[in-house]
Amino acid sequence: MSTSISPGMILRNHYHIMRQLGHGGFGRTYLAEDQHRFNELCVLKEFAPQVQGSYGLQKSQELFEREAQILYQLQHPQIPCFRELFREKIDGKGYLFVVQDYVKGATYRELVTQYKSQGIRFSELEVTQLMLQLLPVLEYIHAYGVIHRDISPDNIIRRQADGLPVLIDFGGVKQIKAKVDSELGVRQLPPSPATRLGKMGYAPEEQMQMGIASPHSDLYGLAATVVVLLTGTEPQHLIDSYHLTWNWRSHTSVSPKLAAILDKMLAYKPGDRYQNASQVLQAIKDTPILPHIPTQAPPELEIPTPAVLTQPPPVETQFPPSVPVGPTARPNTTRLQKTGFQWPKLPVNWSSLSSTWKTVLLVIISIVLMGGVGWVGGLYFVNYLSKLNDGGFGAMGELQRQEFIQNRRQELGVDYRYFIELVNEEFYSRYPSQKGRTLTQDPADASWRKRWDKTAYDVLNRLAILSDESRKKLGEYSTENIKDWAKEVNELNLSSRALEDLSDARFFYLFPEQPRGENLIDLPIGQVWQAVTVDQLNRLQKGENLQEVEFEENATRQVLRGVLQPGEGKAYIAWLKRRQNLRVKLEVPPKSTFLSLYTPSRRKNAKIIIEDARLQSWSGKLEDTGYYEIIVVSDAKDPINYELILEVE
Repeated sequence: MSTSISPGMILRNHYHIMRQLGHGGFGRTYLAEDQHRFNELCVLKEFAPQVQGSYGLQKSQELFEREAQILYQLQHPQIPCFRELFREKIDGKGYLFVVQDYVKGATYRELVTQYKSQGIRFSELEVTQLMLQLLPVLEYIHAYGVIHRDISPDNIIRRQADGLPVLIDFGGVKQIKAKVDSELGVRQLPPSPATRLGKMGYAPEEQMQMGIASPHSDLYGLAATVVVLLTGTEPQHLIDSYHLTWNWRSHTSVSPKLAAILDKMLAYKPGDRYQNASQVLQAIKDTPILPHIPTQAPPELEIPTPAVLTQPPPVETQFPPSVPVGPTARPNTTRLQKTGFQWPKLPVNWSSLSSTWKTVLLVIISIVLMGGVGWVGGLYFVNYLSKLNDGGFGAMGELQRQEFIQNRRQELGVDYRYFIELVNEEFYSRYPSQKGRTLTQDPADASWRKRWDKTAYDVLNRLAILSDESRKKLGEYSTENIKDWAKEVNELNLSSRALEDLSDARFFYLFPEQPRGENLIDLPIGQVWQAVTVDQLNRLQKGENLQEVEFEENATRQVLRGVLQPGEGKAYIAWLKRRQNLRVKLEVPPKSTFLSLYTPSRRKNAKIIIEDARLQSWSGKLEDTGYYEIIVVSDAKDPINYELILEVE
């Protein structure tokens, strides 16, 4: 069938059609430039229902719009954003389009082909990371009641910007068309490959035959994709068509743990599978998969892969809790001789000495010996710490480093999957030249693996400052938590802005390299900010960093003094009346603090008077009655004394 839409056309006065990307039962897909967004690339999907008559067309469009609203709700960084839905009439014919973000990168189908051309396959480490990165996305869409229905290497793109996998071409869009046809009574023949909800081999039997799809259907598709990546072989060559079972293990070599997880995801009976993505994540988390040495991606691949860390094997040896040091020095004769220590010579015949003198000499020898051992051990300890702090990890080998990091992470209760994402993010930030590379076991990557370990150690030290409760929830916080915290802080007569000021002070003290003024919530580092916020809220509720200022009768001046540690802040609330004149004066070292002043948060017209200002004084007439908020936070590297003076008249 011919189409009136061709390259060069401009739709809706700003979508410049570049080329057709493909077509299916749902309609054609085009690459376009959005001239309202500085020619940013986007994707236009045409909706072309197979119905007759104006009523059928109008009804199908209404149903489409209704169902598309569900997809519009999906706002996830690994899902192309739905921008808008619009109609367009071209040559007298009506069209309906969905506009989505364009994702630049290579599909995993293309990557498999490129790998095979080099004679290699995806490693266990690579597919494990892919699962850890995609399962949270599936958790997210399933929470909205949306099933992808068409997970396969063709519909996962490794995004060029950051190496993360992105889900595209939701089968839910095709489901919209199927539902439209169903509600309009359009008789459907057996589905063609273009309109089938799912791909043969990647979708479970009940979805292909009866159209039944559940969260575990997507898990089936993900497992099938992983098996294809590991084996380089399509599902039809791995499935026993008679018994409807997968025979893939003989085509690759993976750990028993990963094999068991994939087999359960691929179970023929729906009840035998994991029922949701969180169960798979928990299975990986309970016993971290130990990958084989990964195969490095071909150097000519255009799309980079993120840095990764091989999970160190479980070890029985535990380092001293809360002390980031290496093994305790165990003195022996050889070590003491190397330091020049000599055993003391007895001045007289031992047998001729009295018992008192024997006791005295034994005490002296013990003191000298213990002092020498302590001196040697102390030198070892100090030398070890100095090397550890400068990123050298002393004389520790790579396996020791990883064991140490693993023990420290487990001791702090930090989730493994989240920890890897956070350290990768920090590693990329420190070494942008490595962004997109996979750190392999090749000797050439040894120095970079050491830097990764140093980054991980540094991150753990920063996370140790968080409370145990907030730290153990890293990776689980959501934007809903932020809304709940705002309600809780409002009960203290404070606004969410005040809580954010205190959280920012602590967060940027811990991670000063993070950019201010940018939205970090959707990034791994954003979880740390939320953990910091929990701690600050708890302190406010305990009154540790919150004080109400009360003016005694006929008093017009209050002087408040205190000490702020680096990254700390304090919130003051004062009940003031409309038309009062307020003067605020802050006595602090220059450029050591930020000062904020907010009008009563419970007022509809609550506003910011000053925010994060280096000002040390302010005066003005108040417009409302209520609790005014004065927030002082430290931006200094050392403790500072401050004096806050409030005057009213």
